[in-house]
Amino acid sequence: MADKPFALAVKALIADDQGRILLLRRSMESKFYKHRWDLPGGKVDCGEGFDLALKREVAEETGLSIALEGVAGATEYDMPTVRLAVLFLEARRIEGEVALSSEHDAFQWVARHELGQVDAAGKLHDFLVACSRR
Repeated sequence: MADKPFALAVKALIADDQGRILLLRRSMESKFYKHRWDLPGGKVDCGEGFDLALKREVAEETGLSIALEGVAGATEYDMPTVRLAVLFLEARRIEGEVALSSEHDAFQWVARHELGQVDAAGKLHDFLVACSRR
């Protein structure tokens, strides 16, 4: 594990007007965590600011424009070729309706206190459980 380079990914806890959080279900064609619930986001490109990367990823995956409001947490995944540091950010929807990319096949808005009951994988599930208690 020590020989693997680090990479950075960002994920958004996007709240709607009712305070519910947007979750996306990964499609069966996903490389990892097929058909599990996930937060919008993705990898940060080389030289790209993580805030701009998250806004770009959210727009690509959902069609939404968001405003970032703060850091919600972080974790690390040991992936086959990299150690992936994941930064979670609180966000709110500014405009748009959810229009999924091919990476996902469903979405749902979930009350924050119910996040711990979602079928998410590994460390994301642990993070959502912690968020549901806030």
